[in-house]
Amino acid sequence: MSALQLTKTKMKEGMWQGIITGMGEDAPRVEVTHENAVISDILLTHNQSADHWTLSIPIPPQAIADGIQTLIIRDVETDTKIGHVTLIAADELTDDLRAEVDLLRAELDMLKSAFRRHCVETT
Repeated sequence: MSALQLTKTKMKEGMWQGIITGMGEDAPRVEVTHENAVISDILLTHNQSADHWTLSIPIPPQAIADGIQTLIIRDVETDTKIGHVTLIAADELTDDLRAEVDLLRAELDMLKSAFRRHCVETT
């Protein structure tokens, strides 16, 4: 389990922001993925007075599409999910079930990848 705690603060003008606590002075190693592709231009800024890190994620253009898109935020050190961003476009969503299924698919893909990596490393 990750010691990092992620709290969303806002999403404005295509930029999602959140606060990461639990690291102190050391920069957290986080990775953000969309459909198994790593989003490389995330920004981490340390706020010394508040003793937290601000995570800024630019929403990639490919994530702005009809349907449900999910960005997974994970702690690289512990290989655990610490948060997600869900974008919903087009049809009105009458039930959150589709968002949950999309999130489960993304998490399953992450688990499959971690399991395969574990199998390679232990053989």
